[in-house]
Amino acid sequence: MVARGVRYEDAHREFEKRYIAGALARAGGSVGKAAELLGLHRNTLSRKVAEYRLRRT
Repeated sequence: MVARGVRYEDAHREFEKRYIAGALARAGGSVGKAAELLGLHRNTLSRKVAEYRLRRT
């Protein structure tokens, strides 16, 4: 990604977005269950879901 000129911050955000989306899918859209899978507090994950405009379904 460095060779393509992608900044670290952008790559990190994209990874986090995909990682959270995957956990939400595994949890059937449940933020609480996804937070448990990721080892995050539910409120933290809810904030990130809103920040990345992810669907909970």
